[in-house]
Amino acid sequence: MATTAQDVCYRHPGRETRVACSSCGRPICPDCMTPSPVGMRCPECSRQTTQVRRLPATSAVGAEAIPVTIALIVVNVILFLASGRMSFGGGGGDALFRELALWGPAVEQGDWWRLVTGGFLHGGFLHIAFNMYLLWILGRELEPVMGSVRFAVVYLTALLGGSFGALLLEPLAVTVGASGAVFGLMGATLVEIHRRGFDPLRSGIMALIGLNLVLSFVLPNISIGGHVGGLLAGLAAGLLFRVADERRVPLLGYVGCGLLSAGCVAASFAVI
Repeated sequence: MATTAQDVCYRHPGRETRVACSSCGRPICPDCMTPSPVGMRCPECSRQTTQVRRLPATSAVGAEAIPVTIALIVVNVILFLASGRMSFGGGGGDALFRELALWGPAVEQGDWWRLVTGGFLHGGFLHIAFNMYLLWILGRELEPVMGSVRFAVVYLTALLGGSFGALLLEPLAVTVGASGAVFGLMGATLVEIHRRGFDPLRSGIMALIGLNLVLSFVLPNISIGGHVGGLLAGLAAGLLFRVADERRVPLLGYVGCGLLSAGCVAASFAVI
């Protein structure tokens, strides 16, 4: 965890430092640093080897802390209502789907926007309800700690990764849904949990990822490529921002995600 140049070690007030304990957050100088799998720790925290940390409760997070999450949900709901697919099983909305859904032959003919817009359409009430519920839960946990701009970049990168995965496995299928992007948020959340020194197994994120992956292979009409592609892209985006923070070069994360997104777009055209 990086701190400002004016911080001083809490045990040696005369020593300035840019490093804080990954557990308690107090500034520490090199003499007080104890390496651990989750970063540098102060002498007190390094002795607490059996301590298990959990993510803080997110029930108090206000709307001002998650503007991107709310905006994404609003856009998805508006397009769902416009599509006319109000039944539980779907149906209707053919005109909107013809113009915006992800479909390999249309992308090949130049409809590049489908790589993005397909992730904002849904095939029925249950489809959008499940995706928006997960987006709400993950957004409330991830956006406040990552920041809204980074959160939006991760979402878009995962969406494009999911589009590539869907086209890679089923280029002739019509694919819609925010599932790829949501899977990407799961991957980024896993990275963030580990970076902050929390136990991913006790946080529930691993169970959430595992359950949704199993459902991807068991339930019919599920884009396995979209889910796996989004998950991997989200993991990669989260790791890119983690490396950027560790090297104190914030721009590195954005450049890396930009290149990854461009690669997903190029690969999508290459596989159709």
